Amino acid sequence: MSLLEKAHSLLRTYRIRPKKSLGQNFMIEPAFFSRMAESVSLCKDDTVLDAGAGLGFLTRFLASKCRAVVAVEADQAIEGLLREQLADLSNVTIVSGNVLKRVFCFNKVVSVPPYSISSRLLLWLFSRRFDSAAFIFQREFADRLLAPVGNEEYGSLTVITSYCARVEILDVVPRSAFYPRPKVSSVIVSLKPFETKPFVLKDETSFISLVQSMFTQRNRKVRNAILPHLRSTCSISKEAAVKKAESLPFHDKRVRDLTPESFGVLANALVD
Repeated sequence: MSLLEKAHSLLRTYRIRPKKSLGQNFMIEPAFFSRMAESVSLCKDDTVLDAGAGLGFLTRFLASKCRAVVAVEADQAIEGLLREQLADLSNVTIVSGNVLKRVFCFNKVVSVPPYSISSRLLLWLFSRRFDSAAFIFQREFADRLLAPVGNEEYGSLTVITSYCARVEILDVVPRSAFYPRPKVSSVIVSLKPFETKPFVLKDETSFISLVQSMFTQRNRKVRNAILPHLRSTCSISKEAAVKKAESLPFHDKRVRDLTPESFGVLANALVD
């Protein structure tokens, strides 16, 4: 039985209709499971996070390749299906709820997450230690991770990702690899954390906060875009914030034209 036939059977048996609101497009092409596992060098010593386990096809594949799998599913009906369908796998732990609000022990991630949580999932992951990760993301989202400075897709996630991990697009995933078929194109994305970060930060949390704040005004010059951030984080008057902004590095450049390293310099200047 193909995974498409299996998906139809499970959804019919459990009376589940895929929800567009939850981004429920289930992966039904097993060749991509192997590609993702290979990209993270999956082995029997690994504990893998599968965020958005869906019908459990990827989870079952991973369980045969590693020590343990933590499969997280937010939809209660799907979670019930998972518990029954994967009951024979002693090395799978099924967790109900929002992956972004839970704490797990894992060293690798192999996942086809709902596309609506892609940005938040990456930021959540970057706040934790992991060896490597492989995701299937929307192509448009993946392009944002690798966007060049000044490009309209260049944004806070580009800058933060470039500090945290090496990104590579490994393969294109056709719409036919999902059921139901999504309207968007998809790709496999590999993430490997840097052993040595590309630039030095005095405070990573402050850096992330600064970058996210400034890209809300990406087309303004730094001296203007940074004022709300200065007033909220430094608790200073408008006059003092203007004076501080004028003294900062790159104050006359536009936010969209700052390199990730330049944001690092700026963030470090604010910590001093």
